[in-house]
Amino acid sequence: MRAEFEAKLSCCRDLPSPPGVALRILALARDPDVVMATAADTIGLDAALTARMLRIANSPLYASRRRVENLSQALTLLGLNATLTLALGFSLASGMRSRHHADAQCEEKVWRRSVIAALASRLLGERTGQRRLEELMLAGLLQDIGILGLLQLDRKTYAPLLAASPDNASLLEREREQFGCDHAEVGHWMARHWNLPPLLQDAIGSSESKRVPTPFDACVAVSGFLADLWIEEDADAARLRAIDAAHSHLSLDVVAVDGVIEQIGKMLPEIATMFEVRITQPRRIAALLQEARELLVLRNLREIQDAARARKDADEFEHRARRLAEEARRDPLTGVYNRAQLESVLEKEFETSSRHGWPLSIAFVDLDDFKKINDGWGHLVGDQVLRSFASTLQQHLRGSDIVARYGGEEFLIVLPGTDERAALGVMRRILAKVGQAPMTRVDGRPLHVTFSAGLATHGALEQFAHVDQLLQAADEALYGAKREGRNRVVAGLVED
Repeated sequence: MRAEFEAKLSCCRDLPSPPGVALRILALARDPDVVMATAADTIGLDAALTARMLRIANSPLYASRRRVENLSQALTLLGLNATLTLALGFSLASGMRSRHHADAQCEEKVWRRSVIAALASRLLGERTGQRRLEELMLAGLLQDIGILGLLQLDRKTYAPLLAASPDNASLLEREREQFGCDHAEVGHWMARHWNLPPLLQDAIGSSESKRVPTPFDACVAVSGFLADLWIEEDADAARLRAIDAAHSHLSLDVVAVDGVIEQIGKMLPEIATMFEVRITQPRRIAALLQEARELLVLRNLREIQDAARARKDADEFEHRARRLAEEARRDPLTGVYNRAQLESVLEKEFETSSRHGWPLSIAFVDLDDFKKINDGWGHLVGDQVLRSFASTLQQHLRGSDIVARYGGEEFLIVLPGTDERAALGVMRRILAKVGQAPMTRVDGRPLHVTFSAGLATHGALEQFAHVDQLLQAADEALYGAKREGRNRVVAGLVED
């Protein structure tokens, strides 16, 4: 504020000033030794103030189970600090209102905004966890006292400016152009001139700032934006500004802001009556809140749908990844493990067997005379035989056993925890089953096959230093089975 304008304010004898009761309450608030009885005596001198204190004690702001019947009960319920703060607010509001000017309607509009802001400031304080709720209510009520000061200072200039401003932002802009300051700065000067507590002075002074220093001040600043929903003609635009201010200053989201707006609408009629102002609930606010609730439902539904879709996509992706990973491990023709996966699994099984001393048997299996099938019936028939043979092997093995296609018509069977005697029995049973079951039908006739197998066991009887040695032993046993006439299982170099 410019020094010359501040001097002009200092010389103005018509500026609003606190009434006598308010001055006595201010003096009590500054006295650290004040007691409840003294506060009650001071408030009791003003019958209208006493009635307001009773009414607010019974209001939804102080939801007491018992109805307060007298001033003593009200002060006991409210507490000394809240009593003095609320009484000061009522006294200032009552003493500074003017109903005798031709443009008193403008002042009534200011007081309507102030009363709504008082309630909004308190509700924002509750929402954000502030403790000094009565002080917030008083700061919200007084944040526009600078407008009253400017009216008294230069009513001829300021009254038309105030009447012509469609919203608070326009009013601030015109004030700064005309006076070099805004009503928040004037209000801060008046609060300091009245010796109001510094907390209130700072809140009034920063009420129109883009950056506010404390959460207390932020609640007061945002309360004005919320009050404009009931004051300005364009409630939709006012709501958007309130949402933006609440997010910027208090980090509140749209749902929280709409919740405060709804609370204001419910509690405002009673609060307005206490301050003797007439405030109607614009229909557009109810419509805005209904639209907000509908949008919230739709947004929640959309979020649920998006979350479900995301879960479904994630499940499908995971399933696809598992399928692709499994396909990478499988032989595309027969569906059993491929050689790369076999090598990984076999190394782990060999390490486990060596560490725990458990037996591990493997069998190299080779279809007998498979080339004759390809040459005689074609590769499609050969492929069908390979698929059926792999399926037969899997059907007669445990779930913990492993079948892999080693290459061409060669397969490898891994039997964890199985010694040579048991493994030999398993392979003999499979050999018998394969001989009995046709692998496919050609020209209506069954096509049977046989196989030769070489078995090697890493266990108590023979220990191998590396898995490659175990594979070599099984391979040598397979060649032994081939040399001895095929269609047989050989363990080591011992014929079936």
